[in-house]
Amino acid sequence: MTQYYIGLMSGTSMDSVDAALVCFEQDKPELIAQHSEHIPKRLLNKLHQITTPGHDEINRLGQLDREVGKLFAEAAVNLIDKAGVSRDQVIAVGSHGQTVRHMPELEQGFSLQIGDPNTIAVHCGMDVIADFRRKDVALGGQGAPLVPAFHQNVFAARDYPCIIINIGGIANLTYIPPIGSDDDVIGFDTGPGNTLMDAYCRQNFDRAYDVNGELAASGDSDPQLLQAMLKHPYFAQPYPKSTGRELFNQAWLSQQLSEFIHMREQDLLSTLLDLTCASIADACLQLANKGKVLVCGGGALNPELMKRLDERLARFELVSSSDEGIDPQWVEAIAFAWLAKQYKQGKTSNLPAVTGASRAAVLGAFFPAN
Repeated sequence: MTQYYIGLMSGTSMDSVDAALVCFEQDKPELIAQHSEHIPKRLLNKLHQITTPGHDEINRLGQLDREVGKLFAEAAVNLIDKAGVSRDQVIAVGSHGQTVRHMPELEQGFSLQIGDPNTIAVHCGMDVIADFRRKDVALGGQGAPLVPAFHQNVFAARDYPCIIINIGGIANLTYIPPIGSDDDVIGFDTGPGNTLMDAYCRQNFDRAYDVNGELAASGDSDPQLLQAMLKHPYFAQPYPKSTGRELFNQAWLSQQLSEFIHMREQDLLSTLLDLTCASIADACLQLANKGKVLVCGGGALNPELMKRLDERLARFELVSSSDEGIDPQWVEAIAFAWLAKQYKQGKTSNLPAVTGASRAAVLGAFFPAN
């Protein structure tokens, strides 16, 4: 009987819970089925509120933890129903949860995800592996990014440098050196991916996001605004590093745009797209001057973003991860299925050179269904 793992992921964009049913019996993970569970607007509003300081946070956080857990469980159940797979065939569900605060730079740094794994396990009737980030933080690491270990496992073994870029709400990269190199795998968050563009679209165009980058394509970027935004200290900070809504959020965006209020909205959006592309390209060029770039995440589905990124990385071969047989929209959900597998097999899944942890470790905690 074929056995599977499930990966559950909701990123900084908070657009849906992605669920992936994965088989790891071949050389590369095989995506058997996928499902996106829509996050209801009422719940989405609560999540946006809890990501910033506010009143009665502990009470709201406790209730949201349960509510998000139930949503993640629904995603897992709907996935196996769609695939026609029984619960007995699923070894474990790997749940990332929903990040509500990521502040590893504090004296007592932390990364906090909600979506109670006990609730997920009880409601979906399958064992759950979750809480992947906090062990790395306890070891002095950032707790992020974790996906580079998966990238290394899936995309390594080639005779040229390879960079994997994941563009979700926040963008991150993984640099995999060529075979025979003594260099470490490197990974870090490059800065905003879609999060600022999505926030601007919601506020000014009454759209969840810029479909295919069409609005940005109709605008003209402002070099002065772009350079002002690129002066954010995060971009010059050495890796290992990670970021999130704590730095790149609506308040920061409003502050940056305050002196550019007379610009057309399309021009502002175009400049935000260039901020994403410029910060990604600058990070890539720190690591290599040629090679292959694989793009995954929602950004890979934005042709205007891909065009502008390709222009900035002209000496690289830039393609979607689909060229390597992995759908760009499902890479992160597959990665958390892989992290669950690593836990079950007692294998390490963080890269200290990436996160800054003092050692490699088995990440996650076990939450049985029974």
